[in-house]
Amino acid sequence: MLLTDGGEPLGAAAPVARWTVEQVLALAPDDASRKAGNKLGSAGPWSDTGRDGSGAVWGLCRGSGSKPYRTVIDTTGPAYKCSCPSRKFPCKHALGLLLLRASDGPAVPAADPPDWAGDWLTDRRARAQDKQRPDRADGTAGGPADPEAARRRAERRAERIGGGALELEQRLTDLLRGGLAATEQSGYGLWEETAARMVDAQAPGLAGRVRELGAIPASGPGWPVRLLEECALLHLLDRAWLGLDRLPDPLAATVRTRVGLTTPAQGPPVRDRWLVLAQYDTPDGKIVTRRIWLYGRDSGRTALLLSFGAAGRSPGQALPVGVTIDAELTPYPGSAQLRAELGPQFGAPEQTGTPPPGVTVTEAIAAYGRALGDDPWLESWPVTLRDVIPVAAADGWQLADAQGRSALPVAAVALSRPALWKLVAVSGGGPLTVFGECGHRGFDPLAAWPSGREGGDTATSAGSAAAPQAAETVPLI
Repeated sequence: MLLTDGGEPLGAAAPVARWTVEQVLALAPDDASRKAGNKLGSAGPWSDTGRDGSGAVWGLCRGSGSKPYRTVIDTTGPAYKCSCPSRKFPCKHALGLLLLRASDGPAVPAADPPDWAGDWLTDRRARAQDKQRPDRADGTAGGPADPEAARRRAERRAERIGGGALELEQRLTDLLRGGLAATEQSGYGLWEETAARMVDAQAPGLAGRVRELGAIPASGPGWPVRLLEECALLHLLDRAWLGLDRLPDPLAATVRTRVGLTTPAQGPPVRDRWLVLAQYDTPDGKIVTRRIWLYGRDSGRTALLLSFGAAGRSPGQALPVGVTIDAELTPYPGSAQLRAELGPQFGAPEQTGTPPPGVTVTEAIAAYGRALGDDPWLESWPVTLRDVIPVAAADGWQLADAQGRSALPVAAVALSRPALWKLVAVSGGGPLTVFGECGHRGFDPLAAWPSGREGGDTATSAGSAAAPQAAETVPLI
């Protein structure tokens, strides 16, 4: 009997998803790792490879040294272990082994893991079970050791943030009195100094927004309007923090998050079969933020997993796009409750391509508007569009509904990605189902599925929800 990360029994004959080459490459932390992994994706450098029914894959990779590198992967995490000195996760050897498994199934036969791989797998799953116990033997799951001291620290930090918010309000007032045009001559130093003051006040969220303000002056036509809009949003956040005790609990939780306070995931966990819609990294100075979008097959909920990497290391959490995992998610507090924490997984990931039910372009815009009512600082909202066609426009691209009644502009950030042409190719001039982020800068497509039914029909009926389709998820980022 084998155990999954969640501690539930999993028979050896249980189906294990065989990832596609595209899904494996999506896990690479950077382009260099992707290229290096591709070179190791054939059987040549590998020996003693194998896999078991619980989602583990292992093998020995010949390198420049006298001893081969030992590589083992738990695809239910996924998690990686390699004896190479690389600090990237996954390293090129893990990527190569997964690519070998994806492209040449017989090269990684079913077998019992060797001791070096089995020991790591056993320890990893034992630790996962231990973390899920409500009362661990070491007592570390019971909250802070001194609740009173934690409360006093929180109060002191709140006071410092309040002082920073008041100072920021004064600086915004001075900015408006002096005129927005003057910011073009003042340079970035003033903004960086203000951001540093917000860091001193322990309000990293305010500091980040101030730095964004500094990038707007002289950034192109219409920059004074954009600067005024962002100043208004920052003013709103300041006033919301200063009046936090008068806000409804969900909105207060959102304000705390926007200011930069971290709060643990709360509430009852939601177990569902979660489809991995998209995964992408966003660099921010020395920090890399990884976003993973999930869709609950049974609950209909969309969830966001966030993880962070520092000092040149990619975030550890990674999930292959297009698979479905049976797992628990615990939501974080906030108005939208999109962000969640991944809990135990039950069984191995499954390869499924059926997209979420989509909405029309008009419904997507309305959904973003409703979300802004709960969180005025929201940049975008996750939506799945159904029956849309990529159409070239004078100033870029649009996603137009199949009837041509409405369209959403494709966000400028997506126009520079090669995957935009993949979206056009998958469409072939026909309607698609597309998942992405809808915001005031347009629609950023992240995944797509070709529309159609069995028998060759190319589109669903007008005004109806998309029918389940046997099509693989096509990552667009």
